[in-house]
Amino acid sequence: VQLQAFGGGLVQAGGSLRLSCAASGSIFSINLMGWYRQAPGKQRELVADITSSGRTNYGDSVKGRFTISRDNAKNTVYLQMNSLRPEDTANYYCNTVYAGMPYWGKGTQVTVSS
Repeated sequence: VQLQAFGGGLVQAGGSLRLSCAASGSIFSINLMGWYRQAPGKQRELVADITSSGRTNYGDSVKGRFTISRDNAKNTVYLQMNSLRPEDTANYYCNTVYAGMPYWGKGTQVTVSS
């Protein structure tokens, strides 16, 4: 399973960004897809994840501001990030679990200026 993420960048506080991540490879169906983030000097933390049936789970710091969605036919997950804050600055990683194994994409940097 390969994961490729797009959409990071630099944005001012209060702005929005949309991340996307596509899974490819010899895959039949993927249940859980999600996003994690890691800021310098901090542990990697869950941002949000979503099951193939659409059940979502969010980290407390992003609830009400971020929305995760997916296109099962394309094995693609999206993260709409609104009302961004400087503390959202981090490297964002796409994640999935397939056949019991975790897979990670290369991170995409999100920088929010104050």
